[in-house]
Amino acid sequence: MSMHSAGAPCPRPGTRSLHRRPCWRSLVAETCLALAFLCPAGAPAAEAAGARVLLQTSLVAGLAHHDAKDVWEALRVGDMLNLVRQDANVHDMNAVVVTWNGRMLGYLPKSDNADVARMIDRGQPLQARIRSIAKYRNHRRKLEIDVFMAW
Repeated sequence: MSMHSAGAPCPRPGTRSLHRRPCWRSLVAETCLALAFLCPAGAPAAEAAGARVLLQTSLVAGLAHHDAKDVWEALRVGDMLNLVRQDANVHDMNAVVVTWNGRMLGYLPKSDNADVARMIDRGQPLQARIRSIAKYRNHRRKLEIDVFMAW
């Protein structure tokens, strides 16, 4: 059962919570349905524009433990990334690996991965791209990515 920000169960799509605020999951679902009707898959404008909806922006976790340090200088803002579901991960049942050119950079943070994992499990086409890259004087790295739903 999904929960909304107030901690109560989400109502059915199209209904409002007891606090008169719409459930964000319901809003996302309604927005996606509306966009699907406005931009059908066969529409030339949708194909030309590469229709997509921004789902979230996240920092990649675990950069120091994987291949990010080896490929850091080659990464560029705007580079496309792959999101790979890792359902056999014993530490996080919703683990989503972030890869670039076949190299594992890290993971979506545990706090941000449940919805993305669910969408990948359902076969929803998702895209990710690098939003920002930073390396600090203490050699720590920060990689911020955008996750999109595409069709």
